[in-house]
Amino acid sequence: MPSKSFTPIVVGVGDVVNRSKKVEDAIEPLQLKLQAIQKALQDVGLEASATAALQSEIDSLDVVRTWTWPYPSLPGLIAEGLAIQPTRKHYSEHGGNQPAHLFDEAARRISKGESKVAVVTGGEALASLSACAAAKRLPPPNWTPIPEVVNIVFSPTTRELQSNLGATHSIGNPIHIYPLYENAFRAYRSQSIQENNAESAELYAEFAKVAESNQYAWSKGSAAENAESIGTVSKKNRMICLPYAMTDPLLMNAFNTVNLAAACILTSAEHATELGIPEDRWIYALGGAGTRDSNDFWERPSFWWSPAMSRSLDAGLKASGLRKEEIDIYDLYSCFPIVPKLACQHLGLPITGSPKPITLLGGLTSFGGAGNNYSMHAITEMSRQLRKGNGKTGLVLANGGVVTYQNTVCLSRSPRTDGSPYPECKPLPEMVTDVQIPRIENVAEGDATIEVCLLYLMTGDLQSTK
Repeated sequence: MPSKSFTPIVVGVGDVVNRSKKVEDAIEPLQLKLQAIQKALQDVGLEASATAALQSEIDSLDVVRTWTWPYPSLPGLIAEGLAIQPTRKHYSEHGGNQPAHLFDEAARRISKGESKVAVVTGGEALASLSACAAAKRLPPPNWTPIPEVVNIVFSPTTRELQSNLGATHSIGNPIHIYPLYENAFRAYRSQSIQENNAESAELYAEFAKVAESNQYAWSKGSAAENAESIGTVSKKNRMICLPYAMTDPLLMNAFNTVNLAAACILTSAEHATELGIPEDRWIYALGGAGTRDSNDFWERPSFWWSPAMSRSLDAGLKASGLRKEEIDIYDLYSCFPIVPKLACQHLGLPITGSPKPITLLGGLTSFGGAGNNYSMHAITEMSRQLRKGNGKTGLVLANGGVVTYQNTVCLSRSPRTDGSPYPECKPLPEMVTDVQIPRIENVAEGDATIEVCLLYLMTGDLQSTK
């Protein structure tokens, strides 16, 4: 292993959105990712010949797993489309934490000299796929052929529950577990349901205003929803799972039927200097951290906090040589309101009316959920915002599973202040194991304390929500 260390930086970012829902306009995730990578290469700011040389040097390719299409080998197809031969071609597991996790690991490999130029990318075409399904048509013939069995397209909301304790009680999907946390957090803070709903609606109204001005937001061109429309239950905004109202546009839930892709190019400051990449394109990767709570939600200490989230935030800041007061801008994952709420609680930020931005995109409802890839867009947008001088240092929190997986990364316009290029090792273990969890009793007997309950409604019958 090389003894010299290198300073990892972001030199190019790219985002792509295909807003057409016409079947004939459907672009598969592979092509959206290739477009995003090409945009990221152009974003580096080199002349065409130098850009081509940089592209040929890509030796690491990490791809966030897509929900849309079960490719036989997506990283290989991307490499083929770019006419490159990277030594690393990695396809991630499912999880909204993966963009930050892959970014952190790519920066570490560059720092160690194990990679010279790394690409991290992801994307979805679920809006196009849904349009095809609604029209009872297959996607266009130029989509990559796949095996005949296509019912393996992934969706964490519609998948069948595994045979376990959760399934015994018909609970386990995201629209069940995130509300458990929201209700428990509400009770922990002594909020009424009405107060909690108003807070969530105001938070997501603030997010919607951010998305309204983001050029890549799926909702771009539509007027931002306000707190009243988000927080009012109606036929179009029907209650699904207390306390969230799930609507046609999913105003308190992640909206995944989008066509979005993003890509990020990393190299070292030393190599960027050799290539003549302008320093005004450089964004320094400072550090990151990640861990997870138990995959089994009943084996967690409580539902009003996430040890994995708290530790990932703390360790990510410490690994980056930062205090939370030094963070100017955040993008906190927001598939449901509870995720940014838990993060704000831990960071000491107000949940609404924050003096520091807590989303740069507008959240998974208004910007678009983008499957597992939302936080890749957060990394690209944070890079752009920092380049513009809208803050010096930023933090991205990426969440996955059912408040399960957490990863953070910190970016800056300036290098680390301690002189080291990047943390050599992961600062956290894979899983939080040193917390006390309740003992499971299959047969109830004696007194009990109910921490939180769940009201799950399969229909839009408003009378049943009262």
